[in-house]
Amino acid sequence: MNAVSQVERPSAAEEQARRDLAACYRLADRMGWSDIISAHISHRVPGEPDRFLINPYGMLFDEITASSLIKTDSRGTIYSASPFGINPAVLVIHAAVHDARPDLNCVMHLHTRDGTAVSMQRHGLLPASQHALVVWDKLAYHEFEGLALDDDEKRSLIRDLGAEKKLLLLRNHGTLSCGATMGETFMLMYQLERACRMQVAALGGEQPLYPIAPEVVARCAAQGTQVFGKDGFVPQGRLEWAALLRKLDREEPGYRD
Repeated sequence: MNAVSQVERPSAAEEQARRDLAACYRLADRMGWSDIISAHISHRVPGEPDRFLINPYGMLFDEITASSLIKTDSRGTIYSASPFGINPAVLVIHAAVHDARPDLNCVMHLHTRDGTAVSMQRHGLLPASQHALVVWDKLAYHEFEGLALDDDEKRSLIRDLGAEKKLLLLRNHGTLSCGATMGETFMLMYQLERACRMQVAALGGEQPLYPIAPEVVARCAAQGTQVFGKDGFVPQGRLEWAALLRKLDREEPGYRD
């Protein structure tokens, strides 16, 4: 059971974070990224660095609204009125990242078919597509340690993520993306998942993959930073996220409730 504290009225900034996170769940569902009730996405509460918003454990991605999200902390104390609790794995994966990386406000963890398939392949993600290369220098790996229920795994997860990486392939498990904003987190995951999908499809053919020269791999990774990096001319996810929200507002505005 998760401990329940006094329910608090959300600030305007928290309300916006709730809308962004609810939108991310709906968009992830549209992408086919959900795993019934098992995957999870979080958003740090603005002005409350030790607390974050997460999905109620028991709701489908396409059911989630801004008001249904649960506010919690790394100890599992709940500050929202909800008939649901939270997935225990949240207190390992999301709590670890939010506690250790103050530069990251959002965390997305998925168990998709293609992302998990690549995490199971010995070579991991290959530098074989443009989608893979633009996130190449952001990706790290985390060894499988069993179900993410042990506090000891927090230390190894943060060690593997390091101080600068924003993507993890969780070996034999799935994918993880992190970002300063919801848009950055979503688009990093999109690039990684798209690269994994292309790789799985290509490896399923009868022909060997066409190689990319190492110097081109390095150049493309640098170009990705030039375009999408902190000082890039298109900050990661800014334009895409705004476009995706416009589409969602037209077709599925109930996420805002």
